[in-house]
Amino acid sequence: QVQLVESGGGLVQAGGSLRLSCAASGFTFSWYTLGWFRQAPGKEREFVARISVSGSNTSYAESVKGRFAISRDNAKKTVYLQMNSLKPEDTAVYYCAATYDSPIRYDYWGQGTQVTVSS
Repeated sequence: QVQLVESGGGLVQAGGSLRLSCAASGFTFSWYTLGWFRQAPGKEREFVARISVSGSNTSYAESVKGRFAISRDNAKKTVYLQMNSLKPEDTAVYYCAATYDSPIRYDYWGQGTQVTVSS
């Protein structure tokens, strides 16, 4: 049974930091590109960050570049999102996802974790 379980969300003041984790099971984690997405109330889900199978290549949405960092630990089957200098507009439900061979269509999704940034 495939599972992606996010944790680490919460309420933080603007300028603060949070570290999200996403623990995977039920598939060969090291074969998959991992991504983080977010969805704010009333908005479409949007891409946040992506990391390659080896961890050597990453990409970010312009809105988070320089503030967020994605990383992965294949031994622990976990992907992380370090979020610094948080802004109220970062408030959203954050999802991790895994894709085997498509940068657009992700195969597996987590249930999401809420991040709320107060001003």
